Amino acid sequence: MTLPAPALDDVIDRLRLTDTAAVSDALDSLGIPGVLTGIACRVPGVTMVGVAYTVTYGPVEDTTTFHNAANYIDDVPAGAVIVVDNGGSLECTNWGNILTAVAMQRGVAGTVIHGSARDIAEIRSRGYPLFSTGVSMVSGKNRVTLAATGNDIDVHGVRVSPGDVIVADDNGAIRIPRAIAEAVAERATQVDETERRIADAVRAGARLDRARSEFGYATPWEPARP
Repeated sequence: MTLPAPALDDVIDRLRLTDTAAVSDALDSLGIPGVLTGIACRVPGVTMVGVAYTVTYGPVEDTTTFHNAANYIDDVPAGAVIVVDNGGSLECTNWGNILTAVAMQRGVAGTVIHGSARDIAEIRSRGYPLFSTGVSMVSGKNRVTLAATGNDIDVHGVRVSPGDVIVADDNGAIRIPRAIAEAVAERATQVDETERRIADAVRAGARLDRARSEFGYATPWEPARP
């Protein structure tokens, strides 16, 4: 069942208080893959949580006329995470300084690119959350063109659908299926609490192995023990 918007807003707020490591553990507990493999943070220290707005590129076939990289940014809602699929290409870019400026003006939460980006120094200076497979200076103009928005995309076997929740930080990017976002947020929050209790016990002088056993390190997503 798809979460209604108000409930999803609450889940996103809760996920902002955790990180990709806790989300990964929560997804592991449910047997669901989510890591967007090969996609790295390009702006150190940023975090990002939002609902996926998917964009798919394809190669230019008609080389006799000019082909813009794509005009979709004006339709992206505030708070969304733009997830671009260019097949992980390192040959040309799908994101740069102009798209970043417009995205920030529109309140977009950030961008994940299964492909490459450029203008990295300027994007870093703006502090915009950008995650990509690669970095290049080569323009996408006349090389790739917009194929679709709102389609499912695949990143190394992980399917991202419009409306899924994307969480990203220095560790990388991870996808949460919208239907289980609430359960994942609950479990990720509990993972953080379990690890906090273990760390507090160790700082107080406990052995790590005993602290892990006492506070449920093997299943950190389960409710805290009394």
